[in-house]
Amino acid sequence: MRKIALSLAVLAITFSVTSCNKPADTVETKEATEVVEGTSVEGANTFTADVASSKLEWKGGKVVGSDSHNGTISLKSGDVLVKDGAVVGGTFVIDMNTITVLDLTDAEKKASLEGHLKGADAENADHFFNVAQYPEGKFEITGVKDGNVEGNLTLKGVTKSVSFPATVTVSENEVTIVSDKFNIDRTLWNVNFNNESLTDVAKDKVISNAIEVKVDVKATK
Repeated sequence: MRKIALSLAVLAITFSVTSCNKPADTVETKEATEVVEGTSVEGANTFTADVASSKLEWKGGKVVGSDSHNGTISLKSGDVLVKDGAVVGGTFVIDMNTITVLDLTDAEKKASLEGHLKGADAENADHFFNVAQYPEGKFEITGVKDGNVEGNLTLKGVTKSVSFPATVTVSENEVTIVSDKFNIDRTLWNVNFNNESLTDVAKDKVISNAIEVKVDVKATK
Protein backbone atom coordinates (compact mmCIF):
# COMPACT_ATOMS: atom_id res chain seq x y z
CA MET A 1 0.00 0.00 0.00
CA ARG A 2 1.40 3.36 -0.96
CA LYS A 3 1.49 5.74 1.95
CA ILE A 4 3.04 9.16 2.02
CA ALA A 5 3.27 12.15 4.17
CA LEU A 6 0.71 14.86 4.03
CA SER A 7 1.45 18.39 4.18
CA LEU A 8 -0.08 20.75 6.08
CA ALA A 9 0.72 22.70 7.67
CA VAL A 10 -0.56 25.75 7.35
CA LEU A 11 -3.06 28.09 6.19
CA ALA A 12 -4.10 30.92 4.15
CA ILE A 13 -0.89 32.11 2.72
CA THR A 14 1.83 31.85 0.14
CA PHE A 15 5.22 30.75 1.27
CA SER A 16 6.60 30.86 -2.28
CA VAL A 17 5.60 31.57 -5.84
CA THR A 18 5.86 28.70 -8.30
CA SER A 19 4.95 27.99 -11.88
CA CYS A 20 3.82 24.79 -13.57
CA ASN A 21 7.40 23.84 -14.43
CA LYS A 22 9.16 25.17 -11.34
CA PRO A 23 9.12 23.17 -8.10
CA ALA A 24 7.79 24.84 -4.96
CA ASP A 25 10.36 26.39 -2.62
CA THR A 26 10.75 25.29 0.99
CA VAL A 27 9.90 28.16 3.31
CA GLU A 28 12.25 29.65 5.86
CA THR A 29 11.52 28.25 9.30
CA LYS A 30 12.66 29.71 12.63
CA GLU A 31 11.80 29.48 16.30
CA ALA A 32 8.33 30.76 17.22
CA THR A 33 7.89 34.50 17.73
CA GLU A 34 5.67 36.41 20.11
CA VAL A 35 2.05 36.76 19.06
CA VAL A 36 0.18 40.02 19.54
CA GLU A 37 -3.18 39.16 21.08
CA GLY A 38 -6.21 40.42 19.21
CA THR A 39 -7.62 42.20 22.25
CA SER A 40 -4.48 44.37 22.37
CA VAL A 41 -4.91 45.69 18.81
CA GLU A 42 -6.92 48.81 19.54
CA GLY A 43 -9.41 49.67 16.83
CA ALA A 44 -9.00 46.41 14.91
CA ASN A 45 -12.01 44.79 13.27
CA THR A 46 -12.48 41.02 13.47
CA PHE A 47 -13.32 38.97 10.39
CA THR A 48 -14.44 35.37 10.97
CA ALA A 49 -13.07 32.58 8.78
CA ASP A 50 -15.59 31.06 6.38
CA VAL A 51 -14.56 27.44 7.00
CA ALA A 52 -16.89 26.11 4.29
CA SER A 53 -15.11 28.23 1.66
CA SER A 54 -11.59 27.75 3.00
CA LYS A 55 -9.27 24.82 2.39
CA LEU A 56 -5.70 23.65 2.58
CA GLU A 57 -4.45 21.57 -0.32
CA TRP A 58 -1.51 19.21 0.22
CA LYS A 59 0.74 16.93 -1.78
CA GLY A 60 3.45 14.51 -0.69
CA GLY A 61 5.48 11.86 -2.44
CA LYS A 62 8.44 9.53 -2.51
CA VAL A 63 11.94 10.71 -3.35
CA VAL A 64 12.38 8.10 -6.09
CA GLY A 65 9.86 7.96 -8.93
CA SER A 66 6.58 9.80 -9.37
CA ASP A 67 4.60 8.11 -6.59
CA SER A 68 2.66 10.87 -4.80
CA HIS A 69 -0.73 11.63 -3.28
CA ASN A 70 -2.71 14.81 -2.77
CA GLY A 71 -5.72 15.99 -0.82
CA THR A 72 -7.20 18.64 1.44
CA ILE A 73 -7.58 19.64 5.09
CA SER A 74 -10.29 21.91 6.48
CA LEU A 75 -10.20 24.70 9.02
CA LYS A 76 -12.09 24.29 12.27
CA SER A 77 -12.25 28.01 13.02
CA GLY A 78 -10.36 31.23 12.53
CA ASP A 79 -10.34 35.00 12.59
CA VAL A 80 -8.44 37.83 10.95
CA LEU A 81 -7.78 41.21 12.55
CA VAL A 82 -7.88 44.25 10.26
CA LYS A 83 -6.96 47.83 11.08
CA ASP A 84 -6.85 50.74 8.63
CA GLY A 85 -7.38 48.35 5.73
CA ALA A 86 -4.46 46.08 6.61
CA VAL A 87 -4.23 42.66 8.27
CA VAL A 88 -2.58 43.06 11.69
CA GLY A 89 -3.18 39.61 13.17
CA GLY A 90 -5.21 36.46 13.08
CA THR A 91 -5.48 32.85 14.19
CA PHE A 92 -6.56 29.75 12.26
CA VAL A 93 -7.32 26.37 13.83
CA ILE A 94 -6.72 23.41 11.51
CA ASP A 95 -8.95 20.35 11.93
CA MET A 96 -6.49 17.48 11.48
CA ASN A 97 -9.33 14.94 11.55
CA THR A 98 -10.43 16.25 8.15
CA ILE A 99 -7.32 15.01 6.32
CA THR A 100 -8.72 13.80 3.00
CA VAL A 101 -7.04 12.00 0.09
CA LEU A 102 -8.37 13.08 -3.31
CA ASP A 103 -6.29 11.18 -5.87
CA LEU A 104 -7.33 7.64 -4.88
CA THR A 105 -10.64 6.36 -6.25
CA ASP A 106 -10.45 2.91 -4.69
CA ALA A 107 -12.39 3.25 -1.42
CA GLU A 108 -10.24 0.75 0.47
CA LYS A 109 -6.93 2.32 -0.56
CA LYS A 110 -8.27 5.82 0.15
CA ALA A 111 -9.42 4.84 3.65
CA SER A 112 -6.12 3.06 4.32
CA LEU A 113 -3.98 6.08 3.43
CA GLU A 114 -6.21 8.53 5.31
CA GLY A 115 -6.06 6.24 8.34
CA HIS A 116 -2.27 6.04 8.14
CA LEU A 117 -1.90 9.82 7.89
CA LYS A 118 -4.20 10.28 10.87
CA GLY A 119 -2.54 7.52 12.91
CA ALA A 120 -5.62 5.32 13.19
CA ASP A 121 -3.64 2.20 14.18
CA ALA A 122 -1.97 2.35 17.58
CA GLU A 123 1.30 0.83 16.32
CA ASN A 124 1.54 3.42 13.54
CA ALA A 125 -0.06 6.33 15.39
CA ASP A 126 2.99 8.59 15.32
CA HIS A 127 4.12 7.89 11.75
CA PHE A 128 2.45 11.07 10.53
CA PHE A 129 -0.01 13.36 12.34
CA ASN A 130 -1.37 11.29 15.25
CA VAL A 131 -4.69 13.13 15.30
CA ALA A 132 -5.89 11.32 18.42
CA GLN A 133 -3.17 13.07 20.40
CA TYR A 134 -2.93 16.20 18.23
CA PRO A 135 -6.42 16.80 16.77
CA GLU A 136 -5.71 20.42 15.88
CA GLY A 137 -3.02 22.45 14.19
CA LYS A 138 -2.77 26.22 14.39
CA PHE A 139 -1.42 29.17 12.46
CA GLU A 140 -1.08 32.56 14.19
CA ILE A 141 -0.26 35.63 12.12
CA THR A 142 2.48 37.69 13.77
CA GLY A 143 2.92 40.24 11.01
CA VAL A 144 2.20 41.22 7.42
CA LYS A 145 4.64 43.53 5.66
CA ASP A 146 6.20 44.07 2.25
CA GLY A 147 4.01 41.38 0.73
CA ASN A 148 5.06 38.77 3.26
CA VAL A 149 3.03 37.00 5.93
CA GLU A 150 4.84 35.95 9.09
CA GLY A 151 3.38 33.61 11.66
CA ASN A 152 3.68 30.63 13.98
CA LEU A 153 2.65 27.21 12.65
CA THR A 154 1.88 24.53 15.22
CA LEU A 155 1.66 20.85 14.29
CA LYS A 156 1.99 17.86 16.64
CA GLY A 157 2.65 20.23 19.54
CA VAL A 158 5.66 21.84 17.81
CA THR A 159 5.56 25.54 16.94
CA LYS A 160 7.84 27.15 14.37
CA SER A 161 7.85 30.62 12.81
CA VAL A 162 7.48 30.79 9.04
CA SER A 163 7.54 33.71 6.61
CA PHE A 164 6.25 33.71 3.06
CA PRO A 165 4.93 35.89 0.21
CA ALA A 166 1.14 36.05 0.09
CA THR A 167 -1.72 37.60 -1.80
CA VAL A 168 -3.82 39.32 0.86
CA THR A 169 -6.97 41.17 -0.20
CA VAL A 170 -9.00 43.30 2.20
CA SER A 171 -12.40 44.80 1.43
CA GLU A 172 -15.10 46.27 3.64
CA ASN A 173 -16.71 42.92 4.38
CA GLU A 174 -14.18 40.28 3.36
CA VAL A 175 -10.55 39.24 3.68
CA THR A 176 -8.88 36.63 1.48
CA ILE A 177 -5.42 35.14 1.90
CA VAL A 178 -4.42 32.96 -1.02
CA SER A 179 -1.16 31.11 -1.52
CA ASP A 180 0.61 29.58 -4.44
CA LYS A 181 2.24 26.21 -3.85
CA PHE A 182 4.97 26.10 -1.18
CA ASN A 183 6.89 23.45 0.74
CA ILE A 184 7.42 22.88 4.43
CA ASP A 185 9.93 20.42 5.90
CA ARG A 186 7.69 17.97 7.75
CA THR A 187 10.50 16.70 9.98
CA LEU A 188 10.68 20.07 11.75
CA TRP A 189 7.25 19.20 13.17
CA ASN A 190 8.21 15.60 14.06
CA VAL A 191 6.50 14.02 11.05
CA ASN A 192 9.35 11.59 10.54
CA PHE A 193 8.05 8.40 8.90
CA ASN A 194 10.47 7.09 6.22
CA ASN A 195 12.16 10.49 6.00
CA GLU A 196 15.21 11.29 3.90
CA SER A 197 17.73 11.09 6.76
CA LEU A 198 17.00 7.43 7.58
CA THR A 199 19.65 5.01 6.34
CA ASP A 200 17.79 1.76 7.05
CA VAL A 201 14.90 2.43 4.64
CA ALA A 202 14.95 1.16 1.06
CA LYS A 203 15.39 4.00 -1.46
CA ASP A 204 12.05 3.32 -3.10
CA LYS A 205 10.32 3.65 0.29
CA VAL A 206 11.83 7.00 1.29
CA ILE A 207 9.28 9.82 1.46
CA SER A 208 10.34 13.38 0.70
CA ASN A 209 10.72 15.66 3.70
CA ALA A 210 9.01 18.37 1.66
CA ILE A 211 5.25 18.64 1.87
CA GLU A 212 3.67 20.85 -0.75
CA VAL A 213 0.84 23.10 0.44
CA LYS A 214 -1.57 25.52 -1.19
CA VAL A 215 -3.95 27.58 0.93
CA ASP A 216 -7.15 29.44 0.16
CA VAL A 217 -8.83 31.16 3.11
CA LYS A 218 -11.71 33.59 3.25
CA ALA A 219 -12.95 35.55 6.27
CA THR A 220 -16.02 37.78 6.54
CA LYS A 221 -17.58 40.20 9.00
